Amino acid sequence: MMRISESVKHLIIINVIMFIGTMAIGNGVFYDWFALYFPKNDMFQPWQIVTHMFMHGGISHILFNMFALWMFGTPVEQVLGSKRFLFIYFSAGLGAVLLQLGFYYVEFIPSFNDLMASGLTSDQITQMLQENKVLSSVTNQQLSDLQTIFPVYNGSMVGASGCIMGILAAFGMMNPNAELMMIFLPIPIKAKYFIPGIIILDLVSGLSGNSIFGQGNVAHFAHVGGAVIGFIIMWYWKKNQFNQNRWY
Repeated sequence: MMRISESVKHLIIINVIMFIGTMAIGNGVFYDWFALYFPKNDMFQPWQIVTHMFMHGGISHILFNMFALWMFGTPVEQVLGSKRFLFIYFSAGLGAVLLQLGFYYVEFIPSFNDLMASGLTSDQITQMLQENKVLSSVTNQQLSDLQTIFPVYNGSMVGASGCIMGILAAFGMMNPNAELMMIFLPIPIKAKYFIPGIIILDLVSGLSGNSIFGQGNVAHFAHVGGAVIGFIIMWYWKKNQFNQNRWY
């Protein structure tokens, strides 16, 4: 068994504490405080940009993420050291937020503007989104636009997946020939093929709106954003700061 590195250990501890708190105090309280809400929602608070990275939606969610953090985070930290490891981790998390929220805005703004152009006021739209009730005068087209932006406005993001995708990308650049396997596809695949494949699947799932793995409520663009940031950082460091012989 690979010995766990210090930063990875502390990150896992914080995630577990937050998960226990969520279960003990209740999803409502912890989600209201720490999950990341759409910025136009009154529930949004600036600290959620960071705190949502330590929240998880269920036991399988946290177990899978913490296993991946241990498996890939430990070797990355052992090579890079804690400061660089944490820099990639949180940078990838922020990249995940930016790309996912950017995608949400692309969905939200056109429909919101169409509703405004149709004669509804901003306050009326917000009230209907908050209360999940529509005015009696709403047309079918207005209802369709409201249905499009309702899940964006009222949804929330939780999980360390964006951070971990950045670490996974870093691991792949450090160990391109390491053989990895999916649980449901037990075939060894080299990291230099496996990791881009996962990113492409997430991108396709995000664009199509249908998860290839059959899982709903997955922030696919957050995964892509985290992986891209992890790749960019490692590419820059590998090119400018490190002896390439260290990576293999």
